[in-house]
Amino acid sequence: MKKIPKPVIILGLVSLFTDIASEMLYPVTPLFMVSLGASMGVIGLVEGLAEVTAGFLKGYFGFLSDKVKRRNIFVVTGYTLSALSKPLPGIFSSIGVVVGSRVTDRIGKGIRTAPRDALLASYSDGNTGAIFGFHRAMDTLGAAIGPIIALILLYFYKVDYKFIFLIAFVPSILAVIVTLFVKDNYKGSKEREKVSYISFMKEAPKEYKILLLLITIFSFANSSDVFIILKAGNISKSSNYAIAGYIFYNLVYALSSYPIGKFADKLGKRNIFTAGILLFSFIYLGFGLLEQPNLIIIFILFIIYGIYASSTEGVTKAWVSDLIHDSRRSSAIGLLTMIQSFAVMLGSVAAGVIWDQFGSQWMFYTSAILSFLVFLSLLFWRNKINKV
Repeated sequence: MKKIPKPVIILGLVSLFTDIASEMLYPVTPLFMVSLGASMGVIGLVEGLAEVTAGFLKGYFGFLSDKVKRRNIFVVTGYTLSALSKPLPGIFSSIGVVVGSRVTDRIGKGIRTAPRDALLASYSDGNTGAIFGFHRAMDTLGAAIGPIIALILLYFYKVDYKFIFLIAFVPSILAVIVTLFVKDNYKGSKEREKVSYISFMKEAPKEYKILLLLITIFSFANSSDVFIILKAGNISKSSNYAIAGYIFYNLVYALSSYPIGKFADKLGKRNIFTAGILLFSFIYLGFGLLEQPNLIIIFILFIIYGIYASSTEGVTKAWVSDLIHDSRRSSAIGLLTMIQSFAVMLGSVAAGVIWDQFGSQWMFYTSAILSFLVFLSLLFWRNKINKV
């Protein structure tokens, strides 16, 4: 079995600390905004704005990283900016500041994501699935630890939401310190080249283009996770249960990411990704049908949601990394995540409006149907390729 390289472990620690901070705030932020008077539509708009900001910058800095032939400078800058944004709502409590903090955090994510993922892939030795699975495991372990800390502070110490924003600054700074140990590992030509969307898409393989289209369509269905948190809270009549469910989802996600990544290396990224999309459709149908308090079913859905996430997020980046040479890998991942984020933004706004106008069940039904259509398209694509 191939070992996980030391630089990948370092990047995993960076993501661990960052997600401890980010996920302390992620389930708390929509609840904080509701306490400040925000509607579901406003929450959806904020999440969409945050994602589209990150998405646009992922594309831009992905291309810029390939152009300047460097990765680490974007990694350090991105994590630092996100860290500085964390405590702001704890100091200045208003919807405007929450929006500004969330968007600034996503700017940092937009700067670092594509160069970091290209750097991760550069350490692969035919095991991109395992590498991205390991990274997602570390990232998501932080996403489980963060809400646990938030839940403890809220439940046992009776602190308010503002204090949690201040505490989140601590692991963020630890992440920034660890980034100083990140080194470049660029394997392409060192000569400066002209990199553009048009030139990249002309030379990109057909499989990448098809994947780009299908993920874009799926992203309209894959609205922000805050809606699942809010739905779980509405059903259980408890914000603490909603946060606990989200913690449980992240634990399952963290524990399953590495083994599923290894399975993807053996069984094929397309096959694992296709199964993940089917799971997503089932999960959203389940949340749509669920109207009465039933904690067992809620936690079962969160378990399946964690497996879905392990089967898609890291696997997608590993799949793209296998298709694209290192000299264009940051561009490929950046473009994919940029378009994906635009679609998530529109999907989040639409989800919030549908929830407000027609009820939560129709929001979940719509996502379930659209994602199932993507699943059928992936099956058709696979069968068509197999017949050639």
